[in-house]
Amino acid sequence: MSTFNVPTREDVSENNQAIFDNLNKALGFVPNLYATYAYSDTALENYLNFANAKTSLSAKEKEVVNLAVSQVNNCLYCLSAHTAIGKMNGFTESQILELRAGEASFDAKLDALAKLAKNVTEQRGKTDEAVLEGFFAAGYTKGNLIDVISLVGDKTISNYVHSTTQVPIDFPEAQPLENATV
Repeated sequence: MSTFNVPTREDVSENNQAIFDNLNKALGFVPNLYATYAYSDTALENYLNFANAKTSLSAKEKEVVNLAVSQVNNCLYCLSAHTAIGKMNGFTESQILELRAGEASFDAKLDALAKLAKNVTEQRGKTDEAVLEGFFAAGYTKGNLIDVISLVGDKTISNYVHSTTQVPIDFPEAQPLENATV
């Protein structure tokens, strides 16, 4: 496999340098995966606009989707990043492991969301009717469904970028789900 080095500020376009500066101000660093998007003069800005777009989902709900999708797509980088973000959003380690497995025994509504995110990803959008009915029965709307599918696409893009480039993980590494005790 080709080796992808993580681009530095000096390696990227002027537009991406400004984005790196903003990320440094907001996060204190530029995550390696974001830096990798900056190989393209446009992809980093386009991705961040998509990832930060308005949605009907709460921050916690977004993390439910991010964790379930990243697990299905087996992206250790995104699992590691979203484990950290999930904890910042109030999830415990055991809850995060459940969410990665596409479940949430601790919250019926989030359980329906996790099941949907996992199923949409596994089935490439050919969602099982029972899973979809459970999602709506939990109180979600058709608008929420479209936002979930958009988020599945958003996260899948990052999963694929990392799976292809294998840039180093710069978050505490998530444990393999099969080794976890829930």
